[in-house]
Amino acid sequence: MRYKVILFDLDGTLTDPFWGISQSVQYALSKMGFESPSLHQLRAFIGPPLQESFEQMFHMNKLDAQRAITYYRERYTDQGIYENELYPGIRQLLSLLINKGYILVIATSKPTIFAERIMTHFGLDHYFDRIIGSHLNGDRSNKAEIIGHIINIYPQVLPSDFIMVGDRMHDIIGAQKAGIDSIAVLYGYGSEAELKHSKPCFLAKSTDELSLLFESFSCVST
Repeated sequence: MRYKVILFDLDGTLTDPFWGISQSVQYALSKMGFESPSLHQLRAFIGPPLQESFEQMFHMNKLDAQRAITYYRERYTDQGIYENELYPGIRQLLSLLINKGYILVIATSKPTIFAERIMTHFGLDHYFDRIIGSHLNGDRSNKAEIIGHIINIYPQVLPSDFIMVGDRMHDIIGAQKAGIDSIAVLYGYGSEAELKHSKPCFLAKSTDELSLLFESFSCVST
């Protein structure tokens, strides 16, 4: 087996959270007095840390972005979190990987407490050895930090035995900074151009292709 530990991003990789996230962002912007953009424009919120998205997309300063996150969570915590659905084939993929002896870990910029609730809601928590995300105060939201933290949890596993699976450049760049391989999935929220530019180890168009990739162990570092 080429790899031992597979790290999975959550939003855009295991689940499609578009409705819950976009509606919660619109709610926050309304509370802040911003004119709400179209839902399509809010697709860019799926993947990066919220702080970064509010600051970059709406030119907010740090304090205003933090206030926007507080409003976002007013809606997201009990409603938006469940406006979410699994991508086709995810359960079969996770079962295959567990049966092949992989250790699976969630590596998300979403706060750990929300990621745990989502995994429990979908009945996926038992597939994962750990669910690692950010802190509610925004600490450890950078994907490279999250991956580095996970690597430190498994001191007996070499970095070359880890691989990151995600749908945005943040996942791929974070993996590179942490010194591990990566797979970019094209069925999520990162464009093909974005993902190819970030130079992942491999591109998978579907969960079926992801399954075939791990069955063949054909991923080669770039």
